[in-house]
Amino acid sequence: MTVTPPEALRTAGLPLTDLAPLLADQPDPLVFATVSGAHLYGFPSRDSDIDLRGAHLLPAAALLGLDEPEETRTTADDSDGVERDLVTHDLRKFARLLLRRNGYVLEQLTSPLVVHTGPVHAELTALAPGVLTHHHAHHYRGFARTQWRLYERTGELKPLLYTYRALLTGIHLMRTGEIQAHLPTLCALPEAPARLPGLIAAKAAAEHGAADPALRPTAEAETDRLHTVLDEAEAVSALPDAPSGRAALHDLVVRARLAG
Repeated sequence: MTVTPPEALRTAGLPLTDLAPLLADQPDPLVFATVSGAHLYGFPSRDSDIDLRGAHLLPAAALLGLDEPEETRTTADDSDGVERDLVTHDLRKFARLLLRRNGYVLEQLTSPLVVHTGPVHAELTALAPGVLTHHHAHHYRGFARTQWRLYERTGELKPLLYTYRALLTGIHLMRTGEIQAHLPTLCALPEAPARLPGLIAAKAAAEHGAADPALRPTAEAETDRLHTVLDEAEAVSALPDAPSGRAALHDLVVRARLAG
């Protein structure tokens, strides 16, 4: 079931390749699949891969026997020179990841670029606010540091933009309780560097393009400042200390599993 109109996919920079064969080539029912990665973040290049993420539903028998089930599954293909990969977790594992202050799965769940959905996806999305805590700041802080080290090592623009994106997403989440992964939208935050739109445009021209070496001292100062802003936003955030939605997630997983 494809729910994002083709024009919206085109606006997001996605080539309109047929995703149906990749989605159909799954041994268990999909709960949902959305577009993640650079297309979700708002700075894809012409040669960017299409990263699909989501959840599937294992049959109850797979969890009751002696063998450990395959809870995470990866499928990939290539269409017209565009690499696409679909990574899904069983619904139980996905729910557990949601409860572990995991920003990745939250972004995948709430991505507006939906290519497959259904009632369980809708209910799961409605439960997302119940897993948010101020501790999610740790995820975005850590991701930003990892990407900054990659930028220092490679000098590429992509990890630099990932650094800015992670910090601004974390700041926005701490202030509003809303997951916003789209960097062009986050440019509206008062702390966002004014040069970001130009860097996004440069990234669109080449997936592995190099950043101007002269940019590094300024970028370091900007990211240090954004780390401070994130720390301050976490300290005063209205988000709770622990998730409140565990019981509701448990109930959803049980109902979905029994319904098959």
